[in-house]
Amino acid sequence: MIEIVALSDAMREAVSLAERVAATDANVLITGESGCGKDALSIFIHSRSARAAQPFVKIDCATLPADLLEAELFGYERGAFTGATEAKPGRLEAAHRGTLVLDEIAHLSTDAQAKLLRVIENREFERLGGRRTIQVDARLIALTNVDLRDAVDRRAFRDDLFYRLNVVQIAVPGLRDRREDLETLSGRFVESYAEKHGRPAKRLSGEAKRILFAYDFPGNVRELANIIERAVIVSHGGAVDLEGLPESVRFAVAQRRRKDRRPTMAEVEQDYLREILAATRGNKSEAAKILGISRKNLYERLAREKSEVRDQGSEIGGQETEVSEREKSPVIDANTSDL
Repeated sequence: MIEIVALSDAMREAVSLAERVAATDANVLITGESGCGKDALSIFIHSRSARAAQPFVKIDCATLPADLLEAELFGYERGAFTGATEAKPGRLEAAHRGTLVLDEIAHLSTDAQAKLLRVIENREFERLGGRRTIQVDARLIALTNVDLRDAVDRRAFRDDLFYRLNVVQIAVPGLRDRREDLETLSGRFVESYAEKHGRPAKRLSGEAKRILFAYDFPGNVRELANIIERAVIVSHGGAVDLEGLPESVRFAVAQRRRKDRRPTMAEVEQDYLREILAATRGNKSEAAKILGISRKNLYERLAREKSEVRDQGSEIGGQETEVSEREKSPVIDANTSDL
């Protein structure tokens, strides 16, 4: 089951719009940063539509070269290009009567954009190297993490295709703009990954919560899931503790707390130490030589820094966030993973 957590106003608005458009056959453009949950929302729309029992097909436009992308999308006939030893239907045919999701649609070549426009307008196309016109009935959902209007202004994306796709646009907020969802999402991920990996962790400790909830999550929900999966795997007891969180997260939170004040000499020293370690790719012997200290001294400084970050973590965030029973109500079920 997919559970879209929508306790925040921003996410409630996105889910509400998705529910309304799901009942129609309108094309949908879902926008948002990488990792914010665009895929999950497209699955939600399909699962709530009249096409739910039909195929749900996705193609990632960013990972395939232009020629291969067209072949995958429209299919090809035998002999259409070198290596095409037999005919192959494309994703459009596979999505007939169902839903086709075009992930990162801004990466479509101009030729593919023109062909896709014809599909939208006439519901027909030909395979590469083919003459037979194929009729198709598929709902299109396009996903993008770039500003398509800007791409249109730069002539990198066809304006007529943009308007055809942009019948209904749904903006998925970044995780930093839906803080109310963070505790519920975190709890769901802990339970899911503990079950997946057979680990004893059942919850986040108070210390881990305070650090995690003060973090900005530039990678959004995908980054949260990755952080918690790692933490669940490395933790020993029934709670994910501070040590289970990546050092980069703890450091980012500590940095955020002191960005509005002048750093102390110790903090300047720590920043320089980290810069040298990054330059030496973690080679502590080489870093110690550059810093002009012994390797033992370097290890002592690293241990002291680790202890200071832990102490700062216990001060961040005040009291733990609690989700009331009233807030828990807008959790909407559909069909695959957490958003």
